[in-house]
Amino acid sequence: MSALNNSQTRIWVPGHRGMVGSAIVRALRGAGFDNLLLVSRDELDLTRQADVEAWVAEHRPQIVVLAAARVGGIAANAAHPVEFLVENALIEINVIRSCAEAGVDRLLFLGSSCIYPRECPQPVRESYLLTGPLEPTNEGYAIAKIAGVRLCQYYRRQYGYEMLSIMPTNLYGPGDNYDLESAHVLPALIRKFEEARVAGNAPVTLWGSGRPRREFLHADDLADACLFLLRQPIERLTHELYNVGWGRDLPIAELALLVQELVGHRGEIHWDTDRPDGTPRKLLDVSRLQELGWTPRIPLREGIARTIEDYRRETGRK
Repeated sequence: MSALNNSQTRIWVPGHRGMVGSAIVRALRGAGFDNLLLVSRDELDLTRQADVEAWVAEHRPQIVVLAAARVGGIAANAAHPVEFLVENALIEINVIRSCAEAGVDRLLFLGSSCIYPRECPQPVRESYLLTGPLEPTNEGYAIAKIAGVRLCQYYRRQYGYEMLSIMPTNLYGPGDNYDLESAHVLPALIRKFEEARVAGNAPVTLWGSGRPRREFLHADDLADACLFLLRQPIERLTHELYNVGWGRDLPIAELALLVQELVGHRGEIHWDTDRPDGTPRKLLDVSRLQELGWTPRIPLREGIARTIEDYRRETGRK
């Protein structure tokens, strides 16, 4: 039976104010699911075990999409590995265990493609998990996410709970983080090129060599994939882990030129090769999800153009 079989199903989206969580909420509401349990960080600290247990016991969610996480780019992860590991591990353990004890119908855990080894065959299959060393610059975050994946697997295998994990590729979209100290690559590029354009097409300096290849997925496509998986009978979901992405990538240097074009910046680009590149390539094998019948809808060029418009609205430049 589908987990989403009733419009009044009680659905909890921890992390609903973030880029991913807000996209999931939009998708659920757009599909007619209005009985959403949305609680802010100020109201419920997910790192506090007793508080999470009490909240879940009181509100009894039936479906949970765990999108809450502490996230950041290379600089933030490298500077604060303790916080990225501890906070994410606490959130995952508290939410997943509390939901298991409350008997939720299905839980969907959102991980990250950084869980896979730094050096592994491309495209990356789900089976490559824990087959090699992680990327050092975000190892703490990756270890926490791996723990969440494994916990969901163990609950499913040991107790029969309907718990799934999805590993999205690099995400972007409305509500992204544009703080240059903690942003991921695409929002950082948008901000740098936009500010340089406003400053009279000033030169832009970017981290690394531009050679690493990355894959990108709009947050609304990820949200659509979540709804798709929640609608599937558990008998069709024979795997515990699903990659989510386009299945194609591009060099960071090419991405930078695309963002520069769409922003309208006409200045020079300089590459600071003293800065780290991170993982050389991350391209996901998305055949598991494609075989079930799901594919993304928003092409990269269109998605970036829409995201630039959202950023300009947020910053009052449009």
